Amino acid sequence: MPSMSTRELIAREIAELPEIQQREVYEFVHALRQYPAKKDEFNGLLLSESALAKEWNTPEEDAAWANL
Repeated sequence: MPSMSTRELIAREIAELPEIQQREVYEFVHALRQYPAKKDEFNGLLLSESALAKEWNTPEEDAAWANL
C-alpha cells in the first residue's frame, strides 16, 4: 500500500472532526497563510493566536482565570 501524502493525512483527520473543530482548523490555516514561511523562524503560538482567540476571549474563560 503506498504511503499517503501529508495532504491526504490532514484531509482524513479533518474529515473526522466535528464541524466546529473543522472551522477552527480552517481559521488556523488561514492565519498561517498570512505570514510567509521562514526556515529559521517559526512561531506557532503567534500564528495560532488569532484562531484560538474565539476560545480564549469568552466570559467563561475570563471567569476560569479570574482567581489566578
